[in-house]
This record gives sequence, structure tokens and C-alpha cells, in this order.
Amino acid sequence: MILSFKNLTIKYGDKLVVKDVNIDIPKGKIVCLVGKNGSGKSSILKTLTNTVKMKTGQILLNNEDIKTYNRKDLAKKLAVLPQIYDIPSDIDVETLVSYGRYPYKKFGKSLSPKDKEIIEQTIESMNLQNLRYQKINSLSGGERQRARIAMAICQQPEVLVLDEPTTYLDISYQLEILQLISDINREMNMSILMVLHDLNFAAKYSDIIYVLDKAEVSNVGSSDLIIKEDVLNEVFNIDVAIWEDNPSKKPFFIPLGVLENKENK
Repeated sequence: MILSFKNLTIKYGDKLVVKDVNIDIPKGKIVCLVGKNGSGKSSILKTLTNTVKMKTGQILLNNEDIKTYNRKDLAKKLAVLPQIYDIPSDIDVETLVSYGRYPYKKFGKSLSPKDKEIIEQTIESMNLQNLRYQKINSLSGGERQRARIAMAICQQPEVLVLDEPTTYLDISYQLEILQLISDINREMNMSILMVLHDLNFAAKYSDIIYVLDKAEVSNVGSSDLIIKEDVLNEVFNIDVAIWEDNPSKKPFFIPLGVLENKENK
């Protein structure tokens, strides 16, 4: 496994957020975390940047404890894009993408010819040529997200981590971003861990799905093991009709209604 969370427990004060959670991200696979609001999905990702501290557990990157990496070496292997990212509004796209090379810069030195070559390659591969000199605050939500992902790709990481990458985007941009993530995974053999709210998108674009419920991993597997009536009934309290997406052969569901909450019976 390229990235693993071992017996991870997170608490906010006295509140238990996740308990003894184990998550494995195989090399070259897309792994998605799903669950109801407050199930701990984003908190798990935040332990990678130490924004949230684990109470117990261990995170392994290439079988080494993540704590043994210094900040720059970690950034060369792991790129994390949080849901909210504070970007200076007056910079252009090319400058934002160039931030991805900062882990490789030596103190007091400018970008090297190799850095500039990688920035150019990234801009081209992310199809940002026509936007490279536009200010970030002039972009649409989808364009801004594409530029953010380009910055992460410019780090040339082994693992890309995305916290709800389609939030606040309309449906066309959601599809564009998820297809871009799929292309990055396939063409660069990059391992990807992401949180998604839309279960149908998770099923379509993931190799492995982890379902978080009641502070634990309740289910894990491929989409055909997760998009099932009993799982969706139990975890999300919804009644569903399940179909198959003909092109991808992945399951998808249509919600029929909300079930009575067992905890309120």
C-alpha cells in the first residue's frame, strides 16, 4: 500500500469522531471516502497535514511513518487539496501552478529550468494555456478548481488527496473535474484519495469506497458492494432503486424516499 491509516482515532474534546479506523490506498487506485455529514471523512484527510491531530494511530506513506518525513520531502510525495484553500486573488494561473514547485526549490534560489519545464508541461496537460495569465478571481469555479489541481500535479506527488473537489460546482463542472481526476489517475498512475458527497459519482469514479458510519468504517469495497439497498438503507436511511450505468457497468441509484430513522423509533 502506498498510503495507509492504521487504527486511527480522532476526538474533538470528548467527542469521538473516528475510532480505530483502517484505510489502505493501493498504488495507482482511486479510493473514495463517503458517509453522512459529521462522519469524520474530512477530519481523516486533515490528519495528513496535521491540521487535525490523531489521538491514537499511525499514518504510513510507502511503509514509513509520515512523521519521519520533513515538510518538503512529504510535499514531494503527497499533495493535499483541502476543500477551502486560501489563494491570493491577484495572482494569475501560471503563478498558482508554479507554487507546486516550491518543495523542490533551494533556499534563496529561483525556479530552475527543470521547474519551468514541469510548470509548462502541467499547464498544457491541464489544458490551461488560454487561462495562464488570467487572475484567479476572474475564473469560474470549475476553472479555479482545475488550476488548483494543476498546482498539486506540479508537485509531482505519488498521492493526490482531495477533500470534496466538486463542492459548489454546477453539474457540468463536477463531471469535468471528476473526469480530470480519472485521467490523472490513469495517465500518471497516481494514487488518489478523495472525499465525495455524491454516492453515484463515488461509484462511477472510484476503485474502492470506504463508508464511514458511527465513527467507524462500516463497509469497504468496489462500487457494486457499496451501492446496495441494505447498505444505503442502513447507513444513509434512504430507500433506493438501483440500476446499472451501461457505459461504465457501475451501479447507480435513484433515491425513492427517506426511511424512518431507527434511532428515533
